[in-house]
Amino acid sequence: MRILDLLIIIPAFNEEGAVGTVVAEVNAVLPGVPVLVIDDCSGDATAAAARSAGARVLALPTHLGLGGCVQAGYKLAFELGYEFVIRVDGDGQHDPHDIPGILAKLKQTGCQMVIGSRYLVDGGKFTSPARGAGIVLFRLVLWPILGKWVSDPTSGFVGVNREALAVFSKSFPLEYPEIEALVVLKRKAFQFEEVPCNIRPRKAGRSSITAMKSISYIVHVLLGVFVNILKYDGPRRR
Repeated sequence: MRILDLLIIIPAFNEEGAVGTVVAEVNAVLPGVPVLVIDDCSGDATAAAARSAGARVLALPTHLGLGGCVQAGYKLAFELGYEFVIRVDGDGQHDPHDIPGILAKLKQTGCQMVIGSRYLVDGGKFTSPARGAGIVLFRLVLWPILGKWVSDPTSGFVGVNREALAVFSKSFPLEYPEIEALVVLKRKAFQFEEVPCNIRPRKAGRSSITAMKSISYIVHVLLGVFVNILKYDGPRRR
């Protein structure tokens, strides 16, 4: 199989107001790099907006949720032979100008995952108080599990290499993928790094995460983390 270099994936659900701009920005920063929008069975014109902006679209036949949507992109990328995949959210909060930094870190360190962290940017805009409290809790829970500090464990601005793709294409957390994916990496004795990235306001629509949903999110993520800790994957890589 011919190994290709970089694919940008954009998971999107009902993001017709923003996804076209996101694709255009990625194309402006990385001309010639393929962009794949995974349309999670949207009820609006997300797919059409993505195609009009120049992206290829993987239209899912049923709504899989964020984890299933991202895994579909990882699986296709792995089967097509890509070496690196960087995920950019379809709501416009991730600045494509930060993609080269994520890619450079993947290549320089040889680690399996690089996370774009809003908390490593001086003067960066952070998040709501409810989500911020959850992030602090997740940091404390993950620290002894991962053996290192992660500043932005819920970031969806993530780059992975082919080793991680081989794992995630077969098994990937479905409901709350960002944090659980870190535990999966730890079970495989893989490494991750963080780089500073800017987080911007959504370009359209609004977040579906309310205060009550944040509490439910925290509980379910913690359960998922502990379930992943108990799983056994055979002998660890050396």
